[in-house]
Amino acid sequence: MRTKLDAVLHAVNQILLGKEPQVRLALTCLLARGHLLIEDLPGMGKTTLSQALARILGLSYQRIQFTSDLLPGDILGTSVFDKDSGQFTFHPGPIFAELVLADEINRATPKSQSALLEAMEEGQVTIEGATRPLPEPFFVIATQNPVSQGGTFALPESQLDRFLMRLSLGYPAKAAEKALLLGEARRELLPKLQPLLDHAELAAIQALIPQVRASDALVDYVLRLVEATRSEPQFAWGLSPRASLALLSAARAWAFLANREYVIPEDVQAVLPSVVGHRLRERADPAGHGGGSLVQWLLREVPAV
Repeated sequence: MRTKLDAVLHAVNQILLGKEPQVRLALTCLLARGHLLIEDLPGMGKTTLSQALARILGLSYQRIQFTSDLLPGDILGTSVFDKDSGQFTFHPGPIFAELVLADEINRATPKSQSALLEAMEEGQVTIEGATRPLPEPFFVIATQNPVSQGGTFALPESQLDRFLMRLSLGYPAKAAEKALLLGEARRELLPKLQPLLDHAELAAIQALIPQVRASDALVDYVLRLVEATRSEPQFAWGLSPRASLALLSAARAWAFLANREYVIPEDVQAVLPSVVGHRLRERADPAGHGGGSLVQWLLREVPAV
């Protein structure tokens, strides 16, 4: 299984050049059964990453372009009257895919953004009083533009908390961008990708993640990190138990990708910025984005032993 995961990472890295850490984090998020938020400028490869993962993992794929006029029914689906049968027939929306790209999610209104909440938390949607299960696996990759750009609606904290991880791709290194300019267009390489894992193998790997051992000492380290956010004065609020579970789950998946059956503090430290950065705010600026500096404080001030 781990050999196949290495092949998956290698194949995606051939498409998205120079972004090995971010690709590994994205796969970690999927293996931990979480959802991923990518915040970056347009044109950084966010959509390419989602398409590459879908093709290599053999997942059905739908892209939803979030705009200001998008309605919840455009995401979830609607019932349409069939005059031949005299009954309403449900037409599922693009949410009924295994990998859903919610593109530029913060350009839609809060009402449309919230249509994803039940899907991401429960793996199901309720439409017109009927609960409909979503496919398994179900993985949402949402992209958003920086909130400083015009025409955006900032995601509320309750929705940010549904994402296991948030990351940024950033500008490529000079060598990677040169290879990008001289090589074949990335979009033209995507159709050539072949699935490297089937659904049963992916499900089996996801089932193995909770079995990765975390010692009492390791769990105590996680608890010290979380407690610091609740007691230190610079934090506007502390991390929730959901965040604690997310941090440990992501660390287990990271350790699994590193071919280990146990978690070490370095695994927690590797995933900490992506798991908690979007959940933290500075007390002096609770509406701002001070999560990055707070994460660095945690890494520096909270001992692993």
